[in-house]
Amino acid sequence: MEQAIFAAGCFWGVQYYFDQIPGVTKTTAGYTGGHTQDPTYEQVCTHTTGHAEAVQVTFDSAKVSYQTLLQHFFRMHDPTQLNRQGPDVGDSYRSAIFYLDKTQEKAAQAAKLDAQNNWTEPIVTQIVPAGPFYPAEDYHQKFAERTGRGMCHIPYQPLET
Repeated sequence: MEQAIFAAGCFWGVQYYFDQIPGVTKTTAGYTGGHTQDPTYEQVCTHTTGHAEAVQVTFDSAKVSYQTLLQHFFRMHDPTQLNRQGPDVGDSYRSAIFYLDKTQEKAAQAAKLDAQNNWTEPIVTQIVPAGPFYPAEDYHQKFAERTGRGMCHIPYQPLET
């Protein structure tokens, strides 16, 4: 199993979307990219922690490639919006790929260049090394799946690749 970490706005819809992709075995909503240790949702919402709402994706690379996950990432949100997605505004809703190794970094850079062909505005997605990932509170996990709400700006199902 491999892991990847993506931020694309509110993590509820992002988590639900990745859960629909065959080969994804586990997803965890959480916080990463900031300077506060063990942040809470309330702290992240103050936009003073530096953390983004993100999803840690565990996947079977024999069934789905990291490149395919990157393609889905760039389809599920508007990567040209700086620090916002849909109705959510602030740095915690930024578009970011947190790479775990140089191979992921290279693949993310290539996917960003490729995705630019689909947008007239520049893509502002950050591609940065992964730091500590802090799982969000239990009530955030699988929120859209449990409640039928919280998809926000994310399509109901992933597009075919």
